[in-house]
Amino acid sequence: MSKHSSLPAKTNRVKPWLQALGPGIITAALVFGPSKITIASRLGAMYGFTLLWVVVVAIFFMVVFTSMSARIGIATNQSLLATIRMKWGNKVAIAIGIGVFLVTASFQAGNSIGVGIALGELTNTASIPWVIAFNLVAIGLLFLRSFYKVLEKVMIGLIFLMLLAFLTTLFLSKPDITEVVASFIPSVPVGSLGLVTAFIASCFSIVAAFYQTYLVQERRRLLPPGAAIKDKSFTGIFILGFMTAIVLICAAVVLHPQNIKVNNATDMAKAIEPLFGKYASMLFLCGLFGASFSALIGNSTVGGTILSDALGYGSQLNSKAARFLIALVMLIGATIAIAFGKLPIELIVFAQSVTILVVPFIGVAMYFIANDEKFMGKMKNTLSIKLLAGLGLLLIIVLALVSIRDLFF
Repeated sequence: MSKHSSLPAKTNRVKPWLQALGPGIITAALVFGPSKITIASRLGAMYGFTLLWVVVVAIFFMVVFTSMSARIGIATNQSLLATIRMKWGNKVAIAIGIGVFLVTASFQAGNSIGVGIALGELTNTASIPWVIAFNLVAIGLLFLRSFYKVLEKVMIGLIFLMLLAFLTTLFLSKPDITEVVASFIPSVPVGSLGLVTAFIASCFSIVAAFYQTYLVQERRRLLPPGAAIKDKSFTGIFILGFMTAIVLICAAVVLHPQNIKVNNATDMAKAIEPLFGKYASMLFLCGLFGASFSALIGNSTVGGTILSDALGYGSQLNSKAARFLIALVMLIGATIAIAFGKLPIELIVFAQSVTILVVPFIGVAMYFIANDEKFMGKMKNTLSIKLLAGLGLLLIIVLALVSIRDLFF
């Protein structure tokens, strides 16, 4: 056999592997939005490298729950909400669907604003036309024949754009490796607890982990009958953690020594320009655009699909109901972005309040289904996963209690 004849065989092995990464990559892209860039930048700007260990903790539990969700999707022949409906009844499924829709719709304006600000800063133009244009582009994608395939390709492309932008920024900032390594020893600086709580809650996203089941099943529908699908979610979540850590490290190097306050995701780009030049700033803004546009599409897809499933219209991305509800989330976000130019504080409080109620509920539901041999068979949680996921649930409940204290007391 010639050397060239082995190339098709290698290609045939690589392609399924890349496709299997799709669900995890989409989850990473929808979690890593402008709010993640802002809060990671704020951690680095205020506390330097000290809180880098928090990224590891958040990503560790995100891997546990995303992997658990992927196994539920592989083990069952129905959506996760359909399984929840079988186990606890229709009211529970509808409550989760409405809760997730309200959370995604409430935070969607931030993604639209991120797109507008990034492109507005890049082109020295107003942000609103960009908000309108890219929401129309996102809605247009819904009408393509195979929305999942398009979603997968767009998200992978945006992830590579973000990696290029943020890795370049990291290279230019030249962090001290010994400081980076030392920062993995846990410590909580005075006054940082609120920011740490907010960061873990945003990075350890139960709603995104929940949706992994749907993405795995969408990917399975594209495979030949009888073909096995493997859980490759770890790679996507690792990329999420890697990008978050890069942003925090860059903020620690660039912003912390200058005592620059971070109010939004463009503050990093503004601080980079005097140090590294206009092109470095532009490249970072390209990364911000990638994060904002991927979250705009992904966040709305989560809210629309899960509400469609909760109301009994099905969970497939090619269904008319799911596409309509996905577009509705986009329109709600775009309308708020155009009307206010920012996320109104009342909307943030409302979204956080709904999140407090919904997230622990979803986490508990996932945990008990993944432990149930009736649904999972041999893929049910092992003892070690039960213990680790149990710790994750405890963390979610503590975060909820802290949020209740901050919001209402």
